[in-house]
Amino acid sequence: MTEPEASPEPFAGRTAWTRSLQTPLRAFLRTESGSAAVLLAATVTALVWANIDVASYESVWRAPLSIRLGGTGVSQTLREWVNSGLMTFFFLIIGLEARREFDMGELRERRRVLLPLAAGIGGMVVPVAIYLAVNAGRPSAHGWGVAMSTDTAFALGLLALVGRRLPDTVRAFLLTVVVVDDVVALAVIATVYSGHVALQPLVVTLAIFGVLLAVRAGRIRNGLIYALLGVAAWVALFSSGVDPVAVGLVIGLLTFAYPPARDDLERATGLFRLFREQPTPELARSASTGLTAALSPNERLLQLYHPWTSYLIVPLFALANAGIAISGEFLSRAYTSPITLGILFGYIAGKPIGIVGSSWLVTRLNRAQLRPPVGWAAIAGGGAIAGIGFTVSLLIATLAFDGAQLQEAKLGVLSAALCASTAAWVVFGITALLPPRRRIQALLGNAEPIIDLAEPVDPDRDHIRGPAEALVTVVEYGDFECPYCGLAEPVVRELLADFGDVRYVWRHLPLTDVHPRAQLAAEAAEAAASQGTFWPMHDLLLDHQGDLRPADLTHYAGELGLDVERFRTDLRKHIYAPRIAEDIESAGLSGVSGTPTFIINGRRHYGAYDITTLTTAVKTAKARATIATQSGLVGNTVDET
Repeated sequence: MTEPEASPEPFAGRTAWTRSLQTPLRAFLRTESGSAAVLLAATVTALVWANIDVASYESVWRAPLSIRLGGTGVSQTLREWVNSGLMTFFFLIIGLEARREFDMGELRERRRVLLPLAAGIGGMVVPVAIYLAVNAGRPSAHGWGVAMSTDTAFALGLLALVGRRLPDTVRAFLLTVVVVDDVVALAVIATVYSGHVALQPLVVTLAIFGVLLAVRAGRIRNGLIYALLGVAAWVALFSSGVDPVAVGLVIGLLTFAYPPARDDLERATGLFRLFREQPTPELARSASTGLTAALSPNERLLQLYHPWTSYLIVPLFALANAGIAISGEFLSRAYTSPITLGILFGYIAGKPIGIVGSSWLVTRLNRAQLRPPVGWAAIAGGGAIAGIGFTVSLLIATLAFDGAQLQEAKLGVLSAALCASTAAWVVFGITALLPPRRRIQALLGNAEPIIDLAEPVDPDRDHIRGPAEALVTVVEYGDFECPYCGLAEPVVRELLADFGDVRYVWRHLPLTDVHPRAQLAAEAAEAAASQGTFWPMHDLLLDHQGDLRPADLTHYAGELGLDVERFRTDLRKHIYAPRIAEDIESAGLSGVSGTPTFIINGRRHYGAYDITTLTTAVKTAKARATIATQSGLVGNTVDET
């Protein structure tokens, strides 16, 4: 006899995937927006400290620190350990994010890589060109790398503040662009701003990466092995003279991202049940390993390291590098310095010009076959926000300059961040004043979205509520025994009541490994459908999720006035099991492994499914569908899939 399932907490309200993993993009953005305040506080602290006692500030960060093992070791100042040691984890996160976008995000459709790649590169080339123009013929021209890279944490944190009501596509576009420019910036650090390169340690580094690839190909999951290989690669690359932060980026880019597979989740459930029946340390370890294995390595590493980089490592970097002694004499000299002016104008003018201009150029060259995933106002606002260069810019500044020139470069970076924040606020503020239809067009654009729903909605087969020609179609993969589906049901009803132009589709995904009565309940719903009462049966089953025994199902059939004998025969012979299997297969093809999972106009809805969140998602989908219809791109978004 199984124990009754614990009731879900009232509106934990997340899909099974998001309850366990949180959401790929939303969780990342939520962490970034929160950490932006910590990063800002660290920056202000560094400035205050340096202006109270610059000698103590410098003496702390120049303190030597050595790590030795036998006769060999690594010796650096405390600041250098932060910049080239701890920041390796920051670049690991950048690599993981880039890989996740490539495997699961907007870039999983490979042709879409071109536009953010061009926008990212354009957003670097133009600022560098401006910096070189201002510093032409001067020794300071070699510091051009300071003017090219956007700070991911600050940029996304600011976007969360100035664009609270922006659709996720705007955030996703900016994230993709800044990831591109971080990757390129790191390549510049490794090739331009590293010292003399020793060939032998570099070969050793490449050999270690070869071993790492072999270990990954062998599907070895032991984290200690990867950690040891990573440390060995870091030491070898450090010995070669190349900045070792590149190790973090490479490992991140090599780490796969994928949603949890249904088979892996079922295997994890089986292991947990074994532990439940016999709670031994061995079975506990086995169950824990099975649960962990269901997650992609990318997600596990992000979950482990992202909070540390956001709330400790990057703020510590700011504390170690942002401190400059400010005086009237220094400001008057710096603001006439080509270093400060080149960085300032490169960021506040070059970034938006480069990002908007390259996006426009790519769109024109391919004759609008590939459109930006967002509107031009969103691209302009994102370009302005991209003018916030901090982490990587300061890192390159410490490599390219020293003394007074380094202080001028730091002032240029900090001033650009302030000006870029103001410019972004102005762009999105003006956009908010536009009439609703023009504002939607300006933010969303008219690009065709990526479709996650593998099997299009078929009116002749699917169970549909709402008008057939609605602009918005909400597909739910559900399980009649799943308590979270029960929580979502009144929300769906409220959504349908509030929007007259939404159609709702139910598809079966019985999670038989955790809900033993779900399969028969799904077959009962289909047996009722054969007698023209799918939705009444659907409602009854979700209203009585604890009573789904065969006798209960027969009672519901009688309550609905069905031919009970026919209903019993259908259940006994499992007439509709193949129909349920078709829905399960379509869920697998769409990457759906948990319930409830909502797909809105062909795109998976990540995150909470309370009425406010779903209403916002439906409004965004409706706006996008309206734009597409007016542009003559598609008729009905879902039907075109």
